[in-house]
Amino acid sequence: MSDHTQRDFLDPAVLGKLLGLPLNSRYPMLGSVSGKHRSPVKGSALEFAQYRKYVPGDDTRRLDWRTWGRTDRYYIKEFEADTNLRLCLIVDTSGSMGYGEEGKTRLDYAKSLAGTLGYIAGHQGDAVGIYCHSGDGSTKGFQHEVPPKRGPLHLGIVLDQIAMLEASGETGMVQAIHQAAEKIPQRALIVIISDLLFDLDPLQEAFQHLRYRKHDVAVFHLLDRQEIEFKFDRPTRFLDLEGNASLLADPMLIERRYRDAVEEYLSRIDQIVNHSVIDYHRALLDEPYDQVLARFLMGRNPKTARSAR
Repeated sequence: MSDHTQRDFLDPAVLGKLLGLPLNSRYPMLGSVSGKHRSPVKGSALEFAQYRKYVPGDDTRRLDWRTWGRTDRYYIKEFEADTNLRLCLIVDTSGSMGYGEEGKTRLDYAKSLAGTLGYIAGHQGDAVGIYCHSGDGSTKGFQHEVPPKRGPLHLGIVLDQIAMLEASGETGMVQAIHQAAEKIPQRALIVIISDLLFDLDPLQEAFQHLRYRKHDVAVFHLLDRQEIEFKFDRPTRFLDLEGNASLLADPMLIERRYRDAVEEYLSRIDQIVNHSVIDYHRALLDEPYDQVLARFLMGRNPKTARSAR
């Protein structure tokens, strides 16, 4: 891969730990080649799916002769066909994603999540793509759009796109989700990485658009601990990162109302993701991103998920 200096969001130590955890889909996928993921299409793999009656033209090698001996009828064994996964990353690049210290902003965290997931998917032979809105709230299209494909060269293109992401402008995430639902024709694992700092009312419809298309949807909700705890001890000027507005306020006077608003906001998000059956992960920026990804990957592993129950 070219120009490694731009890919400081990839940590070899983190990759070394996480590559042993497979990236799985929660639902059957429709891929173009054989792979590790379940497909709704029946084929000849190792995991038995069902019997069906024989029809002329079927491969006689798949006849179940034991069933024929018991019933004097011909039945074909069908198996789950394994296929490859399409990982589609939708990364928020609005101005509020620039929140945080230099080199440790919300977008930097998002790059590490997206880049690491993309690398893991590419390493296991899956297709990877990325979609980012224009950053100005426009509905005209994506600023960065790389449809999912397989192969190391294509993965390099995706990682280069991640490296170039910058935080600016107003959010366009809801429009981006709707556009992705229309642009991604086949079932995919769609991972949305955002601070979700926008009007939540249209978000449920956008999630349902993806689910209607039978996509497996996961969301990483990035928040700073200060946004939750609001520990300010002196008058502070708060700046809108997606506009020019600013507000000078005494935290002592607004703390209670702020905390109530945050609690209502988080409760509303929980309602939306639960209603839409979204794989939701809230991540605070001071939490190591490899721990967030490890929980995500282990929660999708059928073996670990069953043992957790």
